[in-house]
Amino acid sequence: MMKKRVAVLISGRGSNMSALIGACKDPAYPAEIVAVISNKPDAAGLEVARSHGIEAIAVPQKDHPTRTAHEDAISAELSRIAPDVICLAGYMRLMSAEFVARWEGRMINIHPSLLPLFKGLDSHARVLESGMRVHGCTVHFVTAEMDGGPIIAQGVVPVKPDDTEETLSARVLTVEHKLYPLALRLVAEGKVWMKDGRIVYSGLGEDDRTALSAF
Repeated sequence: MMKKRVAVLISGRGSNMSALIGACKDPAYPAEIVAVISNKPDAAGLEVARSHGIEAIAVPQKDHPTRTAHEDAISAELSRIAPDVICLAGYMRLMSAEFVARWEGRMINIHPSLLPLFKGLDSHARVLESGMRVHGCTVHFVTAEMDGGPIIAQGVVPVKPDDTEETLSARVLTVEHKLYPLALRLVAEGKVWMKDGRIVYSGLGEDDRTALSAF
């Protein structure tokens, strides 16, 4: 089996990156992480990647005078790495439409809400303020609209009466660490892709359907 090459973009500890690394250790998993790139040179996830023998690259924002220059530097690294899929895992940097267009259809992200609800930051606090009784996470293809790309998979958790941001965040994160590897697997296997701004599923087996509905 020829595994799909994956690059992961992070800004911090990269807990979802670690979940993907763990999934990729399974010989039957259809993808391998070949590089991790961070816009922050002190991101803890870079050292985690190195500890697993994965190339870890810092492309600091401060070294580039404009967002365009910074994105060009990241694109240069990505072009060298030649990934089949790019996974954003806590990459806390808004991307320009031009950057997204270069990699559209190959770039996926995980967001801690049930999109299209609660796009952007502070989703857990906003859910609690709203009175919602359910919350969750979403893996989607990246488009120029922030957190607006077509949805690959979602996971749902209850919002408990005594929840705080911390308890709710921890409950969602547990699901994120299962959902992201599932979504990447489906993309790597060619069972889900983006066409004309929409999701296309093809060749899903019963196990895939069961896995998607388990969340």
